[in-house]
Amino acid sequence: MSKSLGQCLWADLLWTITKLHEDFFVKYFRLPFMSLPTDTPDVYTRVRVKKNVAVPMRDGIKLYANIYKPDTDGRFPVILIRLPYGKDEPYCVMPAYGKYFARKGYVCVVQDVRGKYASQGKFEPFVNEGADGYDTLDWIAGQSWCDGNIGMTGESYYGYTQWAVAWLNHPNLKCIAPGETFPDTYAVGYDRGTLCLQTMGTWAYEMNARKVNNPLRLDYWHLPLISMDDDAGVRCDYYKDWIRHPSRDAFWEPINAINVCQKYNRVKIPVYHWCGWYDVLLPGTISSWRGVQENSDSMEARKNQWLLLPPTDHELTPAETHRIGRIDIGKEAWTYDRLQRFFDYWLKGADNGFDRTPGVEIFTIGDNKWRYEDEWPPARVKYTRYYFHSGGGVNTLHGDGLLNREEPGDEPTDSYVYDPNDPITISLEMELWSLAQTLKDRASVEQRADVLVYTTPRLEKDLEITGPITVTLFAASSARDTDFTAVLVDVFPDGYTHMIQEGIVRARYRNSDSEASLIEPGKIYEYTIDLRATSYVVKQGHSIRVEISSSNFNRWDRNPNTGHEFGMDAETMKATQTIYHDRQHPSHITLPIIPR
Repeated sequence: MSKSLGQCLWADLLWTITKLHEDFFVKYFRLPFMSLPTDTPDVYTRVRVKKNVAVPMRDGIKLYANIYKPDTDGRFPVILIRLPYGKDEPYCVMPAYGKYFARKGYVCVVQDVRGKYASQGKFEPFVNEGADGYDTLDWIAGQSWCDGNIGMTGESYYGYTQWAVAWLNHPNLKCIAPGETFPDTYAVGYDRGTLCLQTMGTWAYEMNARKVNNPLRLDYWHLPLISMDDDAGVRCDYYKDWIRHPSRDAFWEPINAINVCQKYNRVKIPVYHWCGWYDVLLPGTISSWRGVQENSDSMEARKNQWLLLPPTDHELTPAETHRIGRIDIGKEAWTYDRLQRFFDYWLKGADNGFDRTPGVEIFTIGDNKWRYEDEWPPARVKYTRYYFHSGGGVNTLHGDGLLNREEPGDEPTDSYVYDPNDPITISLEMELWSLAQTLKDRASVEQRADVLVYTTPRLEKDLEITGPITVTLFAASSARDTDFTAVLVDVFPDGYTHMIQEGIVRARYRNSDSEASLIEPGKIYEYTIDLRATSYVVKQGHSIRVEISSSNFNRWDRNPNTGHEFGMDAETMKATQTIYHDRQHPSHITLPIIPR
């Protein structure tokens, strides 16, 4: 059923209040997160700002940019930021970025991408950023204030705008610093065939306007998914296209063919890749770093790839709160000075030793310290299996589920019923872009009968987990398609449960995200669940826990268990799930342990 007029008006009122609140506090109080922390002295104290400068594209369309430069004559290296969220909007605080770089001795050009805010044309996600980025670089290189050296930075979609042009090898583009981004457009929308509903599903709806559509209109419970946008009052063609293509099929090829994920070999410039442990786009950042490092045709480019992994989420909230959930991580979570050192070396030729910096810098949560590594994952990692055990009563926190290094023998199975109409909803209580700030104690989840809980005894000494994490699950289902989820949890002595990482696998995409293959009800299959990566110390006296279930709504969409065509109907059915952990089916989590 579609939203009523009253519901829509109420959502619009809440959205208006939200935007006014944001504008007011940014303008009059300049909240701390509006300023960029810095350890390095400014080169210039005054900044000239020129607004809405037209930049012509090859097809006659004009894109508009704000230009921030030192208040003096001369030629400077340039930092280019191209984004779809508004160069003057409070949300992305581009004036703070522009003035930050201008005071450090750069010209900063901040541009609305095609079809967004002041810029002409039609916004088509991912499609025009390569050509438009190249034409913008051409225009900048011809300006009297440009010394010929251009870098790009920005996160999320404006990290993508860097990748879209990086492989085109513009002679003046000397380096890029993309953060929290996704060179593979399919993988940012679908996680092993499971729709990233709260993040990219919402993003598609929001972006279907010159500014931003009101996301409060969305009803995430709406079925079928194909009409969730219609229900909210704004038809979005590319949202519908994404729903129609849950597989990595021919639809995605033209989009991915125009960005770097298929052209890592053609990237020939230094790149500073960065993304936080609690950022939903962490896998894309690590894969792009590895992609260029292993595939570039340029030996120099392969050598000049850096990976920075801070304890942050997509909105960098720990830079201000100094917390992840209730964990205090100290005050060194994030600073843009790292990026400035990178640009100073590659654009200004500063003798600051950046070229001798080891290739990987990570923040270890728990130790709350930065450290350098020579590779990722570290070569000294000991991949260690922790097996699931129980006497058959593992449902809920008070069951007999055990997690340890002993291989299982003859053990009974564990089972639960997954009901798509009663999914786990902890994600509805959180803002996934601000995950570190909104992270919840998982105690309520672990009380549910559809959650299996396996826990180690309390640790006798600190245990460091640094590297990629996977769960290997042997399971059967009464359905022809379903999901399995896994969550790695740090259990505090007082019972507080802190999520370290989580993941999901859709049964029909268990073997490949390119081809769907339904399962046979009752048959045992082996599933691999990717829990991304971390660097995290579980403290002495704490326990390690793994939760196994079948939903995490609305981080991912609910699997209706029917096996029908994805997103096209509203039918749902319950599924009985059976988890095996015996000699023949040793279900386990593989943890990357660093010897202490």
